[in-house]
Amino acid sequence: MGHMRGKPVEAGFGSPLEAAIAERDRGTLGMVRTALTRGDVVLAYQPVLRAGSGGVAFYEGLIRILDETGRVIPAREFIGAVEDQELGRRIDCVALRLGLQALHAHPGLRLSVNMSARSVGYPEWMQILRRTIRHRPETVRRLILEITETSAMMMPELVTVFMAEMRDKGILFALDDFGAGQTSFRHLRHFSFDIVKIDGAFTRNVDADADNQVLYEALVGLARHFDMVTVAEAVETEAEARWLSAAGVGCLQGFHFGAPIFDPPWAKRQTEGQAAGRRRGPAGGGRAQGSGQGPA
Repeated sequence: MGHMRGKPVEAGFGSPLEAAIAERDRGTLGMVRTALTRGDVVLAYQPVLRAGSGGVAFYEGLIRILDETGRVIPAREFIGAVEDQELGRRIDCVALRLGLQALHAHPGLRLSVNMSARSVGYPEWMQILRRTIRHRPETVRRLILEITETSAMMMPELVTVFMAEMRDKGILFALDDFGAGQTSFRHLRHFSFDIVKIDGAFTRNVDADADNQVLYEALVGLARHFDMVTVAEAVETEAEARWLSAAGVGCLQGFHFGAPIFDPPWAKRQTEGQAAGRRRGPAGGGRAQGSGQGPA
């Protein structure tokens, strides 16, 4: 046992709080590891709509895991613990594989999936992508890879080279959570993102918040300068949607237009027999039963 100011604390941790956080992360890692082993990792799909027309521009496939009770766990509850672990790379592999399977099964679909810049150097992830490029090149032309600003800035040179190679294959790239970090303006010109997804913190109450309006107008202007399509994240009200459309935002995404679901409309366009066989949702098994129509 280590000691600090006369009080015993667990060796290797500076405080009881750090020990508690480490214990929580161990539990999260175990939950993710179990879900991967059982195949209880799924994508939930949320539409991204064109501002003005309201038509669907593309869907985002959001990673979810199912715990041992069947509870749906969104990425925000586990991704921080696994991001710098091999488990994070394995999660990225499953997300990419499921996304590519959906694209292959639905030729009219355009889909984005999330990835970490670290996965560019992970052999299995790259093999999945390159194998699809080789055997189903038309599929990857409808793929959008989303990289968070924080992840991209960790290894900008690697990301830049990877993006240049994959854009030649028809893959589009989206910068996720733009504006959340502190290096956006300084580094944006070094990348060639096709889409910029503006962080939801700027969207909240944007119709009434003068500060958010100024920030949004600056971010939209910057994206337009670099010829990137803008997506407003976390749109929750009609008033926000109207203001964003008037401000020139290209696309809108958020609960106002639909929660992430396991059984999106394009997945229902199949024969009645096929639909009956999928009532439990994708890859979720019986524990996901009933979740297909609701938020994920």
